Parts: sequence; C-alpha cells; structure tokens
Amino acid sequence: MLAVPALAHGVSSAELDGIAYRQAPGARLPLEITLRDENGAPLRLVELFDGPPLILILGYFHCPKLCSVARATLLSVLRDGGLTAGADYTFAAISIDPSEDATAAAGAKAADLAHFGPPGAERHWRFLTGEETALRRLKTAVGFDDRFDERRKAFAHPLGVVFVTPKGVVSGYLLDLGYNAEDIRRATARAASGEIVPPVSPILLLCFDFDSTTGHYSFAIVKALRWGAAATLGLLGLLAFRALQKDMRRV
Repeated sequence: MLAVPALAHGVSSAELDGIAYRQAPGARLPLEITLRDENGAPLRLVELFDGPPLILILGYFHCPKLCSVARATLLSVLRDGGLTAGADYTFAAISIDPSEDATAAAGAKAADLAHFGPPGAERHWRFLTGEETALRRLKTAVGFDDRFDERRKAFAHPLGVVFVTPKGVVSGYLLDLGYNAEDIRRATARAASGEIVPPVSPILLLCFDFDSTTGHYSFAIVKALRWGAAATLGLLGLLAFRALQKDMRRV
C-alpha cells in the first residue's frame, strides 16, 4: 500500500489513505453478477470467460485524469505485442462509476477501437458499466479500493491491470504504466495456464491529482510517489540484511 505524508495543493494524506490495490492472487471473481455491455444489454460476468484469460482494467470513462492514459497504454501494447483478441485473451474495461451508462461505454470503445483496435477487438474488447452493488462485489474481489471526492467530483483510485484465469480466478497484477509487450505476454500466459503469481511491488500510481493540461502529477502526488519508493528501498534493504544475518548464524 502506498503510504502518503502531508501533501501540498490541498491533497491531504487522509484523502489518499487506503486507496490502493490490495492484491488478491487466487481470489475468485463474482462470476454471477450482471453488468451492462456497450449496447446497454445485460451481461453476466461469467460470459467474459469463453476460453482465454481475461485482462481487466478498472477506471471510468469520463475520467479527466489518467484512466484513458492507462487504457491507451495497455491497448497499444496489446495491438503491437503479438497477442490475438479472442484467441489469447479477452479484454474488459469496467467503469467503477455506477452513474455511467452504455453511452459512455460505447463512446470509449469506439474511440479506442479507432486508435488501437486489432482484428477481433470489436467482439473481444468489452466496455462495461454496472450497478453499485455489482461493482462493489467486483472491486472487493480484486482488492480495488477507491473513493469518490465530492469536492473534485472525481474518483481517487489505483491504476493497474488484473489478469484473470479462464476459470475466473485472479492470476496476477501489473501496477504501473511502464509495462511493455513482454510484461503483458508473460502475465497473460501465466493466467492462461492458471498460474497464481505472488503480489508485485506495493508502489502504486493513483488516478487522482494528475494534471491533464501539463501531463504531469501535481507536486503532491510526485512527493508521495518518491516517499513510497524510498520506503520500499529501505524495506528491501532491511530484508536483505536479515537474510544475511541468518546465513551468518548458519556458518
């Protein structure tokens, strides 16, 4: 989890506290819930699992911050990475905002298909919305903790990709925007084989105070990310030191 010190620009640590992916490899998705597809038709979550693994990204379609950037990064890699939609994977972008409807989903899908869509994407890239209860169950299953900020009228939430086995079990996560084609291929292959991958680095990017006009995080978030990186390095050093101590005792 990303720990946040006192922040600038009106973003308090309380506003970001607890917002993270609580990674849950091995958790089963609530396959019985019903969502809505891009045409407004009901779609049970289990219908996304018709053979290949699922690549899942949570966000919302009217997001003014990083959701579209995260989705574009992933879809461009899927387009250029040698994976075939429908054969190697199914992709789902699911809105965490229960007020969004099929119009928002259809608009996002049309835009993303125009920019990134490979053969098979029209059928096997799904852009979905849902009721609050169903969305809450899905978010709980994958460990997605978010919060709606009334003052900004925006969701604060973690960024990442969830890879799910063909049986609907969380295989693993990628939790940054720096992944490449090899990262995606490896994670997809592991999910396809049913492998459960240990949790990855706890350093998270948050979709909250990104400035879309400049293309940068506010000083508040940059400060938080730097602090989190330093804390993680310190933790790794401590673990290495303890491991060395144990080895010395055995000698």
